[in-house]
Amino acid sequence: QVQLVESGGGLVQAGGSLRLSCAASGRTFSTYTVGWFRQAPGREREFVARSRASGGTTVYADSVKGRFTLSRDNAKNTAYLQMNSLKPEDTAVYYCAVDIADFATRQVNQYNYWGQGTQVTVSP
Repeated sequence: QVQLVESGGGLVQAGGSLRLSCAASGRTFSTYTVGWFRQAPGREREFVARSRASGGTTVYADSVKGRFTLSRDNAKNTAYLQMNSLKPEDTAVYYCAVDIADFATRQVNQYNYWGQGTQVTVSP
């Protein structure tokens, strides 16, 4: 069982920045793919970014590429999502998730464990 707790959400003006954190329980965090997803009201949950445990390039959705950065500190069992140049359309609940099989996909249903989510609101 893996427990994930997100933090760092809030209200920010367009053009501002936020850094989300995702703290994981357990000692095998370094072996998991970590993903960030978001869900706006009335919309499906969508992929934002993912980092594979076994290395390789971190992958981002086109809508956030160049503005968001996913990083992970395996020693602290924590992943981060640095969000810069925020836009009103980035407003959503943001979730982190892990894929214990390390398949490193964009598919929501591949991820086994999810956090409770943290609200990000970007005002015009």
